[in-house]
Amino acid sequence: MRYGHFDDDAREYVITTPHTPYPWINYLGSEQFFSLVSHQSGGYSFYRDAKMRRLTRYRYNNIPADAGGRYFYVNDGGDVWTPSWLPVKADLDHFECRHGLGYSKITGERGGLRVETLLFVPLGENAEVQKVTLTNTSDAPKTVTLFSFVEFCLWNAQDDQTNYQRNLSIGEVEVEPFNGTSSAIYHKTEYRERRNHYAVYGVNAEAAGFDTDRDTFVGAYNSLGEAAVPFAGASANSVASGWYPIGSHSLVITLEPGESTSYTFVLGYLENPVEQKWAPADEAAGIAAMQTVNKTGAHELLARFATEEQTDAAFDALVAYWTELLSGYSVTSGDDKLDRMVNIWNQYQCVVTFNMSRSASFFETGIGRGMGFRDSNQDLLGFVHLMPERARERILDIAATQFPDGSAYHQYQPLTKRGNDDIGSGFNDDPLWLILGVAAYIKETGDVGILDEQVPFDNDESLAESLFEHLTRSFTFTVNNLGPHGLPLIGRADWNDCLNLNCFSTEPGESFQTTENQSGGVAESVFIAAMFVHIGPEYAELAERRGLADVAASARASIAQVRAATLEHGWDGEWFLRAYDFYGNKVGTDDKPEGKIWIEPQGFAVMAGIGTEIPADGGRSVAVRALDSVNELLATDHGMVLQYPAYTSYQIELGEVSTYPPGYKENGGIFCHNNPWVIIGETVVGNGARAFDYYKRIAPAYREDISEVHKLEPYVYAQMIAGKEAVRHGEAKNSWLTGTAAWNFVAVSQHLLGVRTDYDGLVVDPCIGPDVPEFTVRRRARGATYVIHVVNAGGKGARLSVDGVAIEGNTIAYAPAGQTVAVEVIVGTA
Repeated sequence: MRYGHFDDDAREYVITTPHTPYPWINYLGSEQFFSLVSHQSGGYSFYRDAKMRRLTRYRYNNIPADAGGRYFYVNDGGDVWTPSWLPVKADLDHFECRHGLGYSKITGERGGLRVETLLFVPLGENAEVQKVTLTNTSDAPKTVTLFSFVEFCLWNAQDDQTNYQRNLSIGEVEVEPFNGTSSAIYHKTEYRERRNHYAVYGVNAEAAGFDTDRDTFVGAYNSLGEAAVPFAGASANSVASGWYPIGSHSLVITLEPGESTSYTFVLGYLENPVEQKWAPADEAAGIAAMQTVNKTGAHELLARFATEEQTDAAFDALVAYWTELLSGYSVTSGDDKLDRMVNIWNQYQCVVTFNMSRSASFFETGIGRGMGFRDSNQDLLGFVHLMPERARERILDIAATQFPDGSAYHQYQPLTKRGNDDIGSGFNDDPLWLILGVAAYIKETGDVGILDEQVPFDNDESLAESLFEHLTRSFTFTVNNLGPHGLPLIGRADWNDCLNLNCFSTEPGESFQTTENQSGGVAESVFIAAMFVHIGPEYAELAERRGLADVAASARASIAQVRAATLEHGWDGEWFLRAYDFYGNKVGTDDKPEGKIWIEPQGFAVMAGIGTEIPADGGRSVAVRALDSVNELLATDHGMVLQYPAYTSYQIELGEVSTYPPGYKENGGIFCHNNPWVIIGETVVGNGARAFDYYKRIAPAYREDISEVHKLEPYVYAQMIAGKEAVRHGEAKNSWLTGTAAWNFVAVSQHLLGVRTDYDGLVVDPCIGPDVPEFTVRRRARGATYVIHVVNAGGKGARLSVDGVAIEGNTIAYAPAGQTVAVEVIVGTA
């Protein structure tokens, strides 16, 4: 069953029915102002931080789903409907939603009137623009009334949902009549006290009426689908005072047959410097000092969208921006699904995930989580080639939340860029991800100068050291925190937040991640060991390039020790163990009836090259045996499950992982984030065919035909797909904000297609199997463009020629900026 289709030429996903299995959403904005918008116009907007600077309300966990958004109501001679279908739910003669790159276009038609709403956040603006175009498709004149609607959030989204004894008395708005440019409604709650920011919702026309009081607009005991004002056919001109402030304009529009007209609505966020917070006093007009909001910024904003031409120019600039941004890496393969994932949707999701981390989606409220330390470092891997200057800024922000001992806050708030004390630290994988993120940035840009940047510890400038010193503390943190088997201690958790080997919780509602009540220096992580062996060499390489040969040698010796410990104490016979628990017992062993094998160490250990040596008898290497075990026990048609068999009872010594029903999330779910590690591992051992097969099992474009099973968007990755022991195997949960986006782009672009940056050159090493017999990658790197044509017979091992000259190896020295380099590659069957 399909609910839409890809339009690759327009780089859009076209939804042709409002009745998708779940709200399918898009993200608007890529700088400081962001909006989430569903195909039914649901969602919310915020400035920088979805918790601290929320502009509009959204109701999670609601019935019906997707309640709250930016809505337009039409009253056509008493027939009231919404072109987004929700919230009125009147049948539409035609419905279409086009989710594009940084914009969405929702069109509804009923009774001879077509209404198209284009929503986008213009470049350089802290505002959502809504261009509404009405077309009379009938053969008679029409006079209709259009009503807009947004519901303002009282800034702090958490307090807005809880502190009603205060919040129901503080709402303040101001209505500004048409001034020749716009009619505007201002949300100025708390502006009189400590805030210097406000919101504006304006339209570039003279409004027939307005409403700012939700209860008046909706009516007592009504839902948004039966809102009183649109059904009455005229605004009530209500002014909110306390209670629930909204913004609504009404426009009376007459259209001849075939005639169209457009209006631009703007929802904007404005800040005034403290010394310019208030408009000047005007005694003649009766305006006292410190009484009237300084609206200069809002007037300038609305003036920039006063005409249709201005709005269209801003939209054209946005389209051009995304065209240029995504041109840095592209493939032409003959496989439409592969091309659209690599060229459009995977990279687009990487940008969104970089901007949001895990903070604000239709599954994350924007309240409970900030920017993750490990999350943001991993997101860099799929983003750094797109906007390296922003990646550089993010690295420095992340590093500043590190503690002097090398550990780090697990999360930080994007508005303040300071560590989140509610979550704290103690996740022992966190420090190593910083090394990987910095290495990826330097490989992409050659900017080794970043290592000399002075960065504080715990945001304390008096503790500032070089970024390289931060990497040193990251590396030595692992070295200084090894357990009895010489493997890294896990702390509160490693990458798998739900594997809590030092939290023995019997108290309902107690946090597994912030309760460490059994810390004994015993619980070890084989996964962190594999991370250390994979990521540690990057630190050693950077040290050597700084002339620190002794530091590099010492680091490599430490890595060798952990590699040996992993093979000696982390191998279970046919796969790698997952961990040792608080009592020193094995986790992820064939000796146990449940949780025998876990995916994370299998993929990461092979990525690290652990056990890849072919034995003297010519049999299977340790790495191949581990990957074969994954294929036998973890692989399903919908991806590889995290562990098998799933736990059927609560295992107090394992923590949260065993609290989920079998087959969901970390308890035997297909946690898509770690599937790419196995995909990459298969390319390491030369098994490109299996690697590409695994890739297709979770890649959204390949799952579009089973959307009735998958349920979430067929254009972006989900965090989790229900595993083989779940009731609804194959059903996805938690789309958009997941490390799956970055890691799958790394897997497909750098390992399957095999084009990746290194310190001194571009590495070309494809391993995708025979299903893609020929392809061309176009890749920009350090200002030069590489056009890489690959003839692929399968297997691993490539012969390269550069501008017609054969070269040894698979690394192409970087060309001067501006140059185009032609590369021919033949991949044999060896």
